[in-house]
Amino acid sequence: MIDAKQVLHVARLSRLELEPGEVEQMATELSSILGHIEQISKLDLDGVEPTMHVVPIDGGLRDDEPEPSLPIEVALSQAPKANAEGFIVPSPQA
Repeated sequence: MIDAKQVLHVARLSRLELEPGEVEQMATELSSILGHIEQISKLDLDGVEPTMHVVPIDGGLRDDEPEPSLPIEVALSQAPKANAEGFIVPSPQA
């Protein structure tokens, strides 16, 4: 079981601000999630192939084929500021 102290520690690491009422709710929800993970870890999964989806998906991604790039003049034509080499961006403020 996750306690309030652990929730506050994780919230601090995650830079989350939790209201007092949310801490107990998060403790309950995180404990439930860990309980489910514990149940899953008890399963015998030897020989089970890893999957990305539970159903087969054909054509999800196209083959990565090289294609010609835009001519530099076209790519820079809509830029607010550009030169022959590329976009001109403001220098970061120190």
